[in-house]
Amino acid sequence: MFFSTKNTVPRNIGRILPRAFVSAALTLGLVTAVPGPASAHRTPVSLGAAADYAVVAGTAVVNTGFTRVVGGLAVSPGSALTGFPPGVVTGQVNRGNAAAATVMADVVTARNNVAARPTTATVPVELGGTTKAPGVYQSAGTSFTVTGTLTLDAQGDPRAIFVFRAGSLSALRLSNVNLVGGAREDNVFWQVDSATLGVYSLMRGNILALKSILVRRGATLYGRATTVNETITVYGTPRPPATRLVLPNNLPTTTVLTSSPNPSTVGQQVVLTATVTTPVQAAAVPAGRVVFKDGLTVIGVARHDASGPAVLKTTALQAGEHQLTAVYLGGQAAVHEAWVGFGPSVSPVLVQTVNAS
Repeated sequence: MFFSTKNTVPRNIGRILPRAFVSAALTLGLVTAVPGPASAHRTPVSLGAAADYAVVAGTAVVNTGFTRVVGGLAVSPGSALTGFPPGVVTGQVNRGNAAAATVMADVVTARNNVAARPTTATVPVELGGTTKAPGVYQSAGTSFTVTGTLTLDAQGDPRAIFVFRAGSLSALRLSNVNLVGGAREDNVFWQVDSATLGVYSLMRGNILALKSILVRRGATLYGRATTVNETITVYGTPRPPATRLVLPNNLPTTTVLTSSPNPSTVGQQVVLTATVTTPVQAAAVPAGRVVFKDGLTVIGVARHDASGPAVLKTTALQAGEHQLTAVYLGGQAAVHEAWVGFGPSVSPVLVQTVNAS
């Protein structure tokens, strides 16, 4: 096992990351992106010290076969850890000590935060084959299952929160969770008693379990597996590629929006330019879609990549002051023959003044 001497896990590493796609409605600019007035949809959930840990268990972590944990691992108040090696942990490992207790306390705080949020809707047990907007979802039964693909659409708001509450979660064999419209793994929460990730399933988000988590052979979780009271059991593969539990690690981005001319007059063409950058040296130019918004209304979509910034030309702005923003929905680009993911970002508000002709 590799034990890191650092207190945090490096996030800016290149790897193959899922591409953040834009929903068809957003691509056509035909929808009004309103995440919802309730604070539960947008108020961040702090993970505290647990943010740097991919695996947190109450009593033990048990592994068999090849498993790769990209991030930290903590056990508290227990301390049992078996199956490493052949399993590998790339981050900090804390078991039964003060650091692990702090991590667990922050997991409990996050779980209580999510549990206190008002329910947006009660939905059927089966989530596969559906698309969900930001919100807090309660199971109509005692469980949630994912068969096939569950799509989470942030509707152009990278701050959007998704919460799913049930007694249990079962991601069946080869199932997956797809994030679009700027949705982020960090903002997806599964508040359950227990969870099972099926063979070669692809799950995203933070599993905040009360009891146990079972990860079957070849499954991948982009997020965090945490359980307060019991054990996390992981079945690694007999040979690479390994079962993987991976912290979200898209590179951070900053989006800046400019307009010309400003002020303008009714009917005059206004050119909106969104430039997306990352502070990470030697990284490629962030590539992906940018949604332009007037308040909460989507007015257009353009692509940002190495060939240039995202540009939108419009003559449709009416007289008055417009609160314009540009939302980079995230994406990926090639760096030294590897793919690097970029996280979404929102520009500061740009006030565009349009005078009557």
